Amino acid sequence: MKRKLTEKLWREEKYRVMFHSQKHYDQIRKAMRDQLSYEQIEQLINDALQQTATEGSMRNACQHMWGYFSKVATPEEKQKYEELLKTCNITTLICFLQQLAIQYNVTYLIESTILQSKEK
Repeated sequence: MKRKLTEKLWREEKYRVMFHSQKHYDQIRKAMRDQLSYEQIEQLINDALQQTATEGSMRNACQHMWGYFSKVATPEEKQKYEELLKTCNITTLICFLQQLAIQYNVTYLIESTILQSKEK
């Protein structure tokens, strides 16, 4: 039961962690494979969220989330995504990805804390 909670926590937090630090994201992926406890994973996530997000880490997380839509998005949506990514308007880009997640009913992303969070 605790393992399922740990997996749920990671599923919900993974893109927010990636947004802050690819290094921490990789570390937590390994910790999940090694089946560290819920408390240990939670601490690693909290540590990751203390990192200052860089332009590169923010763009990387957004590109990963965009992957859910790249084959189904309209040409207009693709153009808007590319413009937002190019101008590095991350707050607007996150809001746009949230709209797409709802529009295309991508539950995995809808449940992701990065698309629910006010802290971007």
